[in-house]
Amino acid sequence: MNILKYNGYEGTSEIDMEQKVCRGVILFIDDVVTYKADSPKELQQEFEAAVDDYLETCEHLGRKPQKPLKGQFNVRISPLLHKAATIKALEENTTLNEIVGKAIDIYLKGTQDINRNITVQVSAKGDAIKTFSATASSETTWEEGLTNVH
Repeated sequence: MNILKYNGYEGTSEIDMEQKVCRGVILFIDDVVTYKADSPKELQQEFEAAVDDYLETCEHLGRKPQKPLKGQFNVRISPLLHKAATIKALEENTTLNEIVGKAIDIYLKGTQDINRNITVQVSAKGDAIKTFSATASSETTWEEGLTNVH
């Protein structure tokens, strides 16, 4: 689905083959604001007019227009993944929200190759130091990366 954008608002763009019109609705607000047009080009214009009308109506009624999103939502994940993310947040002296935000940002940007290098130094007899390294890519889970030590 193509998303229309204007003045900080987003809206849908659909084709109704039965009625032979394009139509849509402003997204992410509780009010239902719809628009329709005879062509896709006109639909963008009607969407913009609907947003402007919504803002004018809110002003006329003396109420604040709703913001498209608050930036707050609930996510359900496995307890193991929750624990791993919480530990990562503690290790990086940040919050779980920051960790989740970074992960979503990486996903949305389509970053394919995320490499994690882990270096472990082990003291052996005679104070010799051996260094092992492990690399995990986006195709390797964080659990596999810890076991792929060479």
